Amino acid sequence: MSDGQTMLKTGTSTVGITFNGGVVVGADHRATMGHFIANKSVQKLFQIGENLALTTAGLVGHAQSLSRTLSAEVALFQLKRQQQMTVKGAATLTANILVGRPHWVQLLIVGVDDEGSHVYSIDSAGGSIPDVYCATGSGSPYMYGVLEDGFKENMSEADALKLAARALHASGQRDAASGNGMDLSVITKKDGYRQLSQDEISKLLK
Repeated sequence: MSDGQTMLKTGTSTVGITFNGGVVVGADHRATMGHFIANKSVQKLFQIGENLALTTAGLVGHAQSLSRTLSAEVALFQLKRQQQMTVKGAATLTANILVGRPHWVQLLIVGVDDEGSHVYSIDSAGGSIPDVYCATGSGSPYMYGVLEDGFKENMSEADALKLAARALHASGQRDAASGNGMDLSVITKKDGYRQLSQDEISKLLK
C-alpha cells in the first residue's frame, strides 16, 4: 500500500435485490492486500441520493472518489431540475465517467423511481447491465447460489432483506476476501433510503 488507501484492494461481496416496492442493497466490510486482511471496516455501500445507492468493489481510492463525484452530480441534478435522478440516469452517468477515465472498480447502482425498482451492474470500462438482482466481487459465486435459490419476482421487503443478509453471510463464510460483517440498506419510493442498524442485521441472520 504505497499511496495511502489508493492501492488497497477489496475482494468484496456486494448485492442488490429488487422487491415489490423497492430495493435492498448491501456489502461486506473486509479489505484485503493479497492474502492479508488490511481492514475490517471498509465502507463499500454509499447513499448517493434520496432514492439511489452505490456499492463498490475494487480499489478503495477509486471507489471513494466515485462516490463523492456521483453524490455531487446527483445533488446538482436535483437542485437544477427539482426532481430526482432516475436510476437509469445515475447508471448512465456512472458509465460515462468510467468510459472517460477507467477505474479499477466493479459497481452496483441501485434505487427506485417512477418506473419501479432497479439494479444496474457497471464494470470498470463503463458497461451497464440492468437486472432484478445482482452480486459483485470475489464473493459473488457464493452469493449467486443463495440468490438463485431464494429470489422470487415481487417478493416482500422482509424476504428481500433476509435473502440479502443470507447471501452476504454465505460469502463471508466461504470467500477469504469477504466478511467482517455487513452493511444493509433498503430504498423505497415512499420512505427513501434507510440503512439498517447492526442489531437489525443480527436479527435477520438469526
